[in-house]
Amino acid sequence: MKKIVCAMLVMASITVAAQRDEMRGRENSMKDLTTEQIATLQTKKMTLSLDLNEEQQKKMKSLITNHVAARKAKMEAQKAKKESREKPTAEEKYAMQMERLDAKIVQKREIKALLTEAQYSKWEKMQHRKGKHRKGERKEARRGER
Repeated sequence: MKKIVCAMLVMASITVAAQRDEMRGRENSMKDLTTEQIATLQTKKMTLSLDLNEEQQKKMKSLITNHVAARKAKMEAQKAKKESREKPTAEEKYAMQMERLDAKIVQKREIKALLTEAQYSKWEKMQHRKGKHRKGERKEARRGER
């Protein structure tokens, strides 16, 4: 009986570990794409969900391309800092947070100017759901680290 229970526990833990690896694979799939490819994919997803017209698609792709390029540059800078093992000071952390929030505000204003009122409200709902989902992923990642 003990052997059966132990075997079931081993199988369950293997299944959970495999699912975590599968989720990580999805996250890393976007890292291999170019800025242009990511912008195209995100624009098409937004077109499907928000029913964007041709002009909106062009402008949205431009916005997304700029945003993705800036984000990739930031990630590279963060990697370089991480490799040098320098921990940011409290002031640097504050400056990074302020910069990130300022960029978010600018992006939100640009998108609001581009979309119709109905599209914008739907986009905000999508962002809200996306944020909730990401918070859940972060909690799961923290549990996995322990």
